[in-house]
Amino acid sequence: MRSKNVLISGASVAGLTLAHWLQRAGFRPTVVERAPGLRRGGQAIDIRGSALGVVERMGLLDKVRSATTDMRGMSFVDARGEELSRSTEATLTGGLIDNDDVEIMRDDLTTFLFDTSRYGTEYLFGDVITSVEQNDDTVEVRFRHERPRSFDLVIGADGLHSNVRRLAFGPESDFLHFLGSYLAIFSVQNYLGLDHWQTYHTSDDLLVGVYSVRQNTEARAMLLFDSPELDYDHRDLDQQRSILAERFAGVGWETPRLLESMRDAPDFYFDSMSQVHLDHWSNGRVGLVGDAGYCASPRSGQGTSIAMVGAYVLAGELANHPHDHRAAFVQYQDLMRDYVRNNQRLAQNRAADISSTPPDELARAANSITLPDWPHLG
Repeated sequence: MRSKNVLISGASVAGLTLAHWLQRAGFRPTVVERAPGLRRGGQAIDIRGSALGVVERMGLLDKVRSATTDMRGMSFVDARGEELSRSTEATLTGGLIDNDDVEIMRDDLTTFLFDTSRYGTEYLFGDVITSVEQNDDTVEVRFRHERPRSFDLVIGADGLHSNVRRLAFGPESDFLHFLGSYLAIFSVQNYLGLDHWQTYHTSDDLLVGVYSVRQNTEARAMLLFDSPELDYDHRDLDQQRSILAERFAGVGWETPRLLESMRDAPDFYFDSMSQVHLDHWSNGRVGLVGDAGYCASPRSGQGTSIAMVGAYVLAGELANHPHDHRAAFVQYQDLMRDYVRNNQRLAQNRAADISSTPPDELARAANSITLPDWPHLG
C-alpha cells in the first residue's frame, strides 16, 4: 500500500512540502498546478519555530538560511518622503530582526522545495481539476487538459481559494472569514536605492510600502487597505488593479509611481486578509493542507510555517496508516488543531503587521506543536 497514488492540487509551499515527504514514505505523488510553472514573485515570508524543524529534516536548513532577506530595519515617511521614524530592531514583514527565524522570498523557498521532490513526483503544470468523484477505493478525477485518472487520495493544497475545497466540501463562502482588509504585492525596480531596508507611508486606513530584495537588485511594493468586504473576481487582475488605483488615488509619497508600475508587474498579487475555518479537513478520500484547510492570513506571519508543518504531519499520518486514510486524516487534524488555532489567533487579536506582535506571543504560537518523529518518512 506504500505505492499509493496521491494527487496534490497546488505547487506552492504546502503542496511541494507534502510531495517531498510522501515520496520519502514510498507514495507516488502527482502535483497539478494551474500555472504553467512555479509561480514567481511574492512577498517575503517567514519560517519560524517548529517549521524550522521541518526544514532541517528536509536537509534544506543551510540552503534556506543562505537565502535570507537580511533586512536591517524599516522607516516610516510622510507624504513628502520625510522620515518620521525608523527601527533597526524589527520590520513590518518579519518582526524582530535578532532571532532564529528565517525570512526568505516566497519563490526562493518554493524553488528549493521543488528541487527536493522533482525527480520523484509527477508534475502537471498548466492544468486544473474540474471534478472529483469518490467511490469506495479511489477518487476519479477529471482535468481541464489531462485525461481522466484514478487516485487513491486527493489533497487540496491550493490556497485560500481552493478549487479542491470547493469541489469536495462546498462553496468558498461557507468557510472564508474576512478580516477587514486587502493586500497587494508586486515587483518593482529598486529605484529608491534601498539597502536591505523597508520604507512605509501610512494615510488614514491604508499603507504603502517598498522593500528591497535579492541583495537590493529588486524591490517589492506592498499596498494594504481596510475596507468592507468587496465583490470582485479573484482571477480578474485588471479589475483588482482598478480597485487599487481608485483606492490609492491621491495618496502621497511614491504611490503614483508604484501604481503605474503595478500595471505591468508580471507577478501582481491581490487578495483579502481572510481565514479559513472548517470543522473537518477531510471528506472521504479528499483532504486539505495549508491555506486550503486552515489559512491564518498574512496578518499572522505564520502561513508558511503552518503549511510546512501541516504537510509534514499529514504525510507522517498517511505513512503510519497505510490501510486507513480516515484514521490518518483524523490523527492529522487532532495533532494540528491547537497549533492552527494558536496561530490564527495572532491575526485575530492584533493589527495588520507582524512587528506589532509581542515576541513571546509569536514564539509560543510558532512552537505550539511538537514535531512527531516519523519512522516511515526515512
